[in-house]
Order: sequence, then structure tokens, then C-alpha cells
Amino acid sequence: MGIAGEGVAMIVVEELSGRAKAVLRAVAAGRAQVTGGCEPDLYIDGLPCCDQMVSHDLVHAGLLRGLRAVGLDERTEAVLTDAGRAAIT
Repeated sequence: MGIAGEGVAMIVVEELSGRAKAVLRAVAAGRAQVTGGCEPDLYIDGLPCCDQMVSHDLVHAGLLRGLRAVGLDERTEAVLTDAGRAAIT
């Protein structure tokens, strides 16, 4: 999934699994961090996310991102984008 604009995010939102929505809710609750890079790793409550494919898809779809740019071995708080917030409302 690539980010090609708002239309892509809306299509992805309609196809989210329960697990993907749970990940977004964890991010919204301030429980998640991501690493830097084009395929960032997601951590929830300090532990690696059990489904990195879901987290990669959510990042690529533009539903979540890091709060700031960090290196590959660094973490930053994960935050929802507007589309990510819409996906769980």
C-alpha cells in the first residue's frame, strides 16, 4: 500500500482488520512507539508488535507515523494521522 492521497487512505480504512484497529487504538492511547526507517518497527507497551506487517501497512497507508524523525535503532512516540483517527471513530 502506498500513500497516494486521501482517497487511498479512505479505501484502506474500509478494509481494516480488527487487529489493525486495535493497533490504532493503542497508538491513540499513547501506548505505542515506532522506529525510524521506511519499514518502521512498532512497539506497544514497550514490546514489539506481534504483527509487523499490519504496522507497516498502517504506516504506508498514512494512518500512523512517528512524532519525530529518528534513526533505525531509535524510537519515537507513534501518533495517528487525521485518517488514522477517522478509522477508529
